[in-house]
Amino acid sequence: MRLILDTNIYSDYAEGKPEAVDIIARKAREICFPAIVLGELYYGFGKSSRKKLNEQKIEQFINLFSVEIIAVDENVSRKYALIYEYLEKRGCKIPINDVWIAASCMADGGTLLTRDKHFNNVEQIEKIVL
Repeated sequence: MRLILDTNIYSDYAEGKPEAVDIIARKAREICFPAIVLGELYYGFGKSSRKKLNEQKIEQFINLFSVEIIAVDENVSRKYALIYEYLEKRGCKIPINDVWIAASCMADGGTLLTRDKHFNNVEQIEKIVL
């Protein structure tokens, strides 16, 4: 399975939380990060007293698993507009970064792995919500 990791799943994996570690080990044939997720992670690292260590750990993860980064391009931008309009019409607002993450998933065709239940409102993507 082509898994697209949300920020919270990478954080859980980095902390060794069994649920995240197990599902990645069992289901991931390929692993991807939307560029937005990397931005959220690097922002968090910047606020941490362990910035360098966290940056080294993510670089190791990316290299070890040959993680593909999903760039924000015109296709992702169009999917963002579709998803945002869909959610707005339904009165289901989710965080803007998560709309971008969903758009990256829709454009890529992979399955989002997340803990955020509000992604259940995004019917346009495949997802596993822990």
